[in-house]
Amino acid sequence: MDRTSQRLLKEDRVHGDVMFPLAAYWVELPAGAPVLDTHWHEEAEFFMLLEGEILFQVDTEYFPVQAGEAIFIESGDIHAAYIQSESPCKFCAIVFHPDLLASAQYDAIQQNTILPLQEKRQSFPRHIKPDIPWQQELLRHLERMMMAYDTKMPGYEAFMKGSLLIMLSQIAVEGRSVNHSQSDDADTTKINRLKKIILYIQENYREPIRTHDLSELIPMSEGQFCRFFKAMTRKTPVDYINSYRIRQAADLLQQSERKISDIALEVGFDNVSYFIKVFRKAMKCSPSEFRKGAGQSAVMGQLHS
Repeated sequence: MDRTSQRLLKEDRVHGDVMFPLAAYWVELPAGAPVLDTHWHEEAEFFMLLEGEILFQVDTEYFPVQAGEAIFIESGDIHAAYIQSESPCKFCAIVFHPDLLASAQYDAIQQNTILPLQEKRQSFPRHIKPDIPWQQELLRHLERMMMAYDTKMPGYEAFMKGSLLIMLSQIAVEGRSVNHSQSDDADTTKINRLKKIILYIQENYREPIRTHDLSELIPMSEGQFCRFFKAMTRKTPVDYINSYRIRQAADLLQQSERKISDIALEVGFDNVSYFIKVFRKAMKCSPSEFRKGAGQSAVMGQLHS
């Protein structure tokens, strides 16, 4: 099976293409490796855990996830995943734009099924478990979709879209769908603040970023901001910025033969020795070893989707 590693960027990562805005990613991580940094994207996503045990965050909610369970992430939801046990982790993410399901004209399906999903009024449960029979059937659909996408069977695009529509029909039964359109005002404020900070980091990571600069965006005192950011992401602002910069560096190392010192400067590190130290801590190998492929599997989770 082709294991794909990609960057977690809201702005410039395209899942699939205009004709078929859906993509699936398989990731295998060794024991102790980071899973997913805090991020968001415009697409919806089914995250299915195939092996291991993790804690999954969606906005301000947390879900302990076991192998064989799935998480549904709405368009625009902040999400992250953290290791729960010192064991290997394997997962598949099916990422799609809700517009994929839209009807060519406004019809009963668009009105009763697609629009409620797009508006988050009638959506999938966040945490999908096999011990609930109808949710187990949703998981079976996801497994079949994974196989169809992986093998690129003839007509797999229709199969993927058709499967999603069937899954939507299954949650139309009373008591199964969830309304995610309304959230606590305090939670909404926290989420919007965090999105503002993450977007600023994504747009300015090549330049020096001070914690004080970030705190003024919200605004909060510097100490209050650091506590807020750590509570929302489980990382300090400096650790998060470094992690983001390392992801960009890893991408450049894979794409070019440029000097490591030049890449370090481009992604915002003004000290090459410090860059190599931070890179080795995150990737479990040096930049030059990573370029040769020595440590890429250990960081695929940070780079996927």
